[in-house]
Amino acid sequence: MLTFYSADSRLRQARTELHDGTLVAPFECPERVDLVLKQLRLSGLGEIRAPSAYGLAPVLAVHDKDYVTFLANCWEAWLAAGHEGEAIPNIWPARRMRGDHIPHAISGQLGYYALAAETSISAGTFEAAMASKDVALGAVEYTLQTGEPSFGLCRPPGHHAAYDQFGGYCFFNNAAIAAQRALESGKRRVAILDVDFHHGNGTQQIFYRRDDVLFISLHGDPEVTFPYYLGYADEGGEGKGEGFNINYPLPHGTSVATWMATLEQALAKIQAAGCELLIVSLGVDIFENDPISAFTFTSEDFTNLGQRLAQAGLPSVFLMEGGYAVDEIGVNVSNVLHGFEQGVENGSEQS
Repeated sequence: MLTFYSADSRLRQARTELHDGTLVAPFECPERVDLVLKQLRLSGLGEIRAPSAYGLAPVLAVHDKDYVTFLANCWEAWLAAGHEGEAIPNIWPARRMRGDHIPHAISGQLGYYALAAETSISAGTFEAAMASKDVALGAVEYTLQTGEPSFGLCRPPGHHAAYDQFGGYCFFNNAAIAAQRALESGKRRVAILDVDFHHGNGTQQIFYRRDDVLFISLHGDPEVTFPYYLGYADEGGEGKGEGFNINYPLPHGTSVATWMATLEQALAKIQAAGCELLIVSLGVDIFENDPISAFTFTSEDFTNLGQRLAQAGLPSVFLMEGGYAVDEIGVNVSNVLHGFEQGVENGSEQS
């Protein structure tokens, strides 16, 4: 399987994350991709290729122009305002406040465009986000052209990034950008299957009123899990999008057997919807030892996951989301991708 990766993803090297009331080193760090790359090479998955530069047009196809401009200028504006440390929001246009005005001050803009306070903006953030969406676009273009599966080692991740909001370590929604590119290339309907422990609230928001993208997410129950305010089972889409947004919130400690049974339901929905491409938002933070998650996958279970995803029988693109810098992250990603290849081979032999 061909992997796309950009060294520019390392340009974001944030130092600050607000976690459990303490400022800590971010869980989302460059070492994540180092661990994945090392294992992909050791396992012989295939070529690792740098993507082309696709510019801002694909970003603007799913994100607000003013939001993109904010991200491009935020770090310089933060420094120019004389702030010390990294840019972290500390006020929002919350209930009882105006939500229709973007303040001139960068501190106010941060709160307007942020959905949470854990994600700082630092030097290199915008450049890394641009590289990450290029990785996603490189992967989807390859699969569109060849029909072969691909893996985009995206960093920063993307599924929490909404039309005009960042947070959850995400700035541009890589899966949404890739899906939009596939639609513009002639696909009638695309499935985005999000298997990250956390709900892909940004992907849901972008496509919630559309029927050309089927969004399905298996994730920790938002009653007790970030992002808390989206990801419930009764969120089914609106207007043309009714029925094309499907959430499967699952309780902490959900067994692998229960999770896999839920996945079978999701795959049946994808088949019934007549989707022509599968984009997997691949979060391996469903691992039992992930530091900020609460599911029970072992490394061996990820191979089974990949095999089951092959049952969809669709051209498939895997895009990296969560899964943090534990030693096993590389093994877990590699196991999914090798498992998928095994599933495709077994399916070909049976047919």
